[in-house]
Amino acid sequence: MSDTVLEKDMSAYWDRAGKVWVEQQALLDRLYAPIAKAVVDRADLRAGERVLDVGCGAGATTFEAAWRVGPQGQAVGADISGALVELARRRAGEAGLEGVDFVLADAQTHAFAPRFDAVVSRFGVMFFPDPVAAFANLRRAVTPGGRLVFASWRGPEDNAISLVPLQAAAPFLPAVPAFEKDAPGRFGLADPDRTRTILEAAGWHDVRIDRLDDPTPVSFDELLTMSLRVGPLNPALANQDETVREKVREAVTRALEPHVKDGVAHMNSACWLVSAEG
Repeated sequence: MSDTVLEKDMSAYWDRAGKVWVEQQALLDRLYAPIAKAVVDRADLRAGERVLDVGCGAGATTFEAAWRVGPQGQAVGADISGALVELARRRAGEAGLEGVDFVLADAQTHAFAPRFDAVVSRFGVMFFPDPVAAFANLRRAVTPGGRLVFASWRGPEDNAISLVPLQAAAPFLPAVPAFEKDAPGRFGLADPDRTRTILEAAGWHDVRIDRLDDPTPVSFDELLTMSLRVGPLNPALANQDETVREKVREAVTRALEPHVKDGVAHMNSACWLVSAEG
């Protein structure tokens, strides 16, 4: 079983995954806040600019961008998950943020107005069924000289937080997701050479790819939640009975224990920080 997301399954995938992300929004925002900041820092946003946040989720990176461009600028978040867009809009309203908007859209095909100074994304660009077409579409959304900055995962071999739970669960499941580095999915842009080729084929230039590590600590319970609820084990466990789910939980708990000291887990999120110009 592959973790690849096929084009025809994209909306269904994010309808299911989006609801889980809504449930775990506070944890995900805290865990990935340094990554969102690194993306926005690299984008070098200025007051009055217009920025598009692709795969905006519940809006954390969009809000970070909005603070940089100010009320005279605009930050637009786009996501394919209706549940996440609804939550992002509600959070923006509750915070009274000006110049923030959210759109329910597939960034690969949506006809964005060509008015953005920058496109940013925190883990929102690895799932495109046709990445060249998608990044070409995003290039058309920026003004001449516009910037692209995103964070994507490095390989599963660098991300124990993804690999360890799957390895622990494997004996109890008929199949577990197999990560692929050249197909839509969590590690779809793990190969930096492939990423560079895609971006250049889509018309971007001056591509820069740097390692980005986020060792944000989490509690053991939070780590277990990330492993069983947010990660790829969640859909794999959906159709299993309670006995199997409990065996998997016990196995994953045992496998994660060596990564925890004094109740705190330090499992690094190993990413790429990618930037380019249009």
